[in-house]
Amino acid sequence: MAHALSLHHRLSHADAPIGSERTARAIAQSEAVCRSKGARLTPIRRRVLEALHGVDGPLGAYDLVDLLGSQGRRMAPITIYRALDFLIEQDLVHRLASRNAYIASSGTVAGTRTTAFLICEGCGDVNEIASPDVAETVLKVLREQGYQPRTKVLEITGRCIRCQDVH
Repeated sequence: MAHALSLHHRLSHADAPIGSERTARAIAQSEAVCRSKGARLTPIRRRVLEALHGVDGPLGAYDLVDLLGSQGRRMAPITIYRALDFLIEQDLVHRLASRNAYIASSGTVAGTRTTAFLICEGCGDVNEIASPDVAETVLKVLREQGYQPRTKVLEITGRCIRCQDVH
């Protein structure tokens, strides 16, 4: 079984560090989403979201505590969890239950849609996909079952094309 990549290995490279143009655009869009919902992206919530946008792949809550603590005052884990809960409610972040980790939303999937993640067991790569067909099928099944989901996040684990060639 492959282990998740360390925090050090998942930090973005020079092309997208925390505070990069890409991160700044994502934060601006996130602020607009919050305003449209009457919610507020506080400085702490913003720092957590920036950190998630500034790394390659998902981070655990304690990874965020360590990362954000290295940038200034150390935050308590409960503070991080509260910020994550808010960001999830706003559809800005997703929790990957299989990894007990969090990943910033790509912004390509509307909040009412089904979000699917392809998670490679080899290299740990995580890709968010948007498929109207998958979303429609999941919605149809939920309606047929009379089921009211709290979240609609699919996690599909396996091996990416690069890792299929390795083993």
